[in-house]
Amino acid sequence: MAATLSTMLELGTPAPDFSLLEVTTGAQIGLDTFAGNEVLVVMFICHHCPFVKHVTAELAQLGRDYAEKDVALVAICSNDPAVSADDSPEGLKRMAADWGLSYPVCFDESQNVAKAYAAACTPDFFVFDKDRKLAYRGQLDDSRPSNDKPVTGADLRGAIDALLAGKAVSADQKASIGCNIKWRKGNEPEYFAKGA
Repeated sequence: MAATLSTMLELGTPAPDFSLLEVTTGAQIGLDTFAGNEVLVVMFICHHCPFVKHVTAELAQLGRDYAEKDVALVAICSNDPAVSADDSPEGLKRMAADWGLSYPVCFDESQNVAKAYAAACTPDFFVFDKDRKLAYRGQLDDSRPSNDKPVTGADLRGAIDALLAGKAVSADQKASIGCNIKWRKGNEPEYFAKGA
């Protein structure tokens, strides 16, 4: 398995806006879709990556656990579907249904949204506060396909829960690790070329 670390975008960075196709409804989704929510979680995932498959149950559980709270979650896939058809809009629609994801799943065809967020791997997580400033970025938890640690979502949940409680998010944040985003040839961002 290729292992790529997240870039750890600077905390306090404003959430980049986007307008993306939501694969299950055909609607366009952007930051204004979540304007009323206290917390916004943006996750870059895909259908075929073993690092993402390792945490699918927790990804679905997050949607259930925060459904009644002031939290919006959105999943984005920026992979080139020429690499894996599972990452096409049709494949992502199947993914959302098979995994039981209850929040929007979007397809970033241009890959510009991944670049705006400096996303590097799948999964890669970003948590924004009510002012849409970056409060957390990095890993879901310490579990990996290669270790025996349980999937708990502890790091991500800790950040979300701190914001909901009006508390500061811990600055002790660890990079996520996963498969690199599958960039179209010639479309690789500068940070990827540097070995991100």
